[in-house]
Amino acid sequence: MAVDRVPVLKRCAKLGIEPAVLGIGKKSNRRKEVKPKKLSEYAMQLREKQKAKFIYGVLEKPFRNYFAKAERMSGKSGENLMILLERRLDNVIFRMGLARTRREARQIVGHKHVSVNGKTVFIPSYSVKIGDVVEIREKAKETKRYKEIIEKCEGRITPDWIEKDASGMKATIKAYPTRSEIEIPVDEMLIVELYSK
Repeated sequence: MAVDRVPVLKRCAKLGIEPAVLGIGKKSNRRKEVKPKKLSEYAMQLREKQKAKFIYGVLEKPFRNYFAKAERMSGKSGENLMILLERRLDNVIFRMGLARTRREARQIVGHKHVSVNGKTVFIPSYSVKIGDVVEIREKAKETKRYKEIIEKCEGRITPDWIEKDASGMKATIKAYPTRSEIEIPVDEMLIVELYSK
């Protein structure tokens, strides 16, 4: 399996992303502001794609598959792409405040701590549907890890499309997210332009 070993804060600085977007509370402590270079059209498009891939932790081939699926759906391809990425199970766990970062959410899912509609799901890319009940399994709920996570993520706002039951460590998917509800700093139209070439 491919592993990205570039330090997260360094990658954030390179892509121009605030670490808070990833769930990291740190601000980049760079002393001097680097003047951004003038990017070509292709470089800007590529950068937006890299941002989306990095934020959601998706590699190139699955990302291309998401885009192909988004194109087949009705509506705007770019918005569909962002909605498909937002519906990933690891992202839902992050949005519920049951993981500090999406990477941690991916690990939680991979360790079989999550059930969807009562069945254990260990695939981070699992796409949630309306009416799905996502929950931390009973065995894992009592661990020290989740008490620490909940304490740390207390102030995180859960989006309207997720109905959260904080005490039960579960949530119901009320609706699919709309692009306006996804506060990710990515210009998806540039990604569409890149793949349309």
